[in-house]
Amino acid sequence: MGVLRKLLAWLSVPVISLFAMVLYLARPFNPDNNRMLGWVVARFGRCILGMERPVEGRENMPRDRPTVVIANHQHNDDLFVMGDLLPPRTVTVGKSSLVWLPFFGQVFWLGGNVILNRGRSRKAIAAMQLVGETIAHDRKSLWVFPEGTRSHGKGLGSFKKGAFYAAIASGAPITMVCASEYADKTCGLLGRREPVAIRILPPIETTDLKPEDVPELIERCRSRMAEAITSITPASGAGSA
Repeated sequence: MGVLRKLLAWLSVPVISLFAMVLYLARPFNPDNNRMLGWVVARFGRCILGMERPVEGRENMPRDRPTVVIANHQHNDDLFVMGDLLPPRTVTVGKSSLVWLPFFGQVFWLGGNVILNRGRSRKAIAAMQLVGETIAHDRKSLWVFPEGTRSHGKGLGSFKKGAFYAAIASGAPITMVCASEYADKTCGLLGRREPVAIRILPPIETTDLKPEDVPELIERCRSRMAEAITSITPASGAGSA
């Protein structure tokens, strides 16, 4: 049952994206399209998977000003775990290969999301600094998985610098979203997915920081997230789904 649930959840993504294409074509490159799509995909996916996702610290997510959100990246299923947590006017960062995914890739591009070739790190950092200036001007928020690759629930990996350069360039606070470690396991005869809890930490301000402060900022954010991920359990989250 667990395998069937997962298959159906992922088959729903291109189907939902196909219907969402109408909205994206009606108002292309509007970042609020991403928020609506993320909400539908995550809620529908969790319903199919039978996954509970309590959230603690919702009040820490800025709603009235741009922010750079960083989150730990464990599995592709993070889309269902976190997709409905995007603040208003949010664009995300993805690798260039995403564009070729049927329907989802096309709406990803039409959403004005940031597409990077992560094999070219210097160009990626320069691009992220430019993104920081752009999001400040357009009052957009940015969602980034700073590890750059999936950890598969085996601890928090090292952080890449791009998100932090973008935050400093924009002057936007960094908001940390921490998901409890999960291993894609199912529970019971019905194959319901193990619960995953989320904790959103208070933002870290960047208005007085300069590019040379990036290493210290990375260490500060990573240590806070590592501590939160270690302490959080699926039963500790406040609120539901």
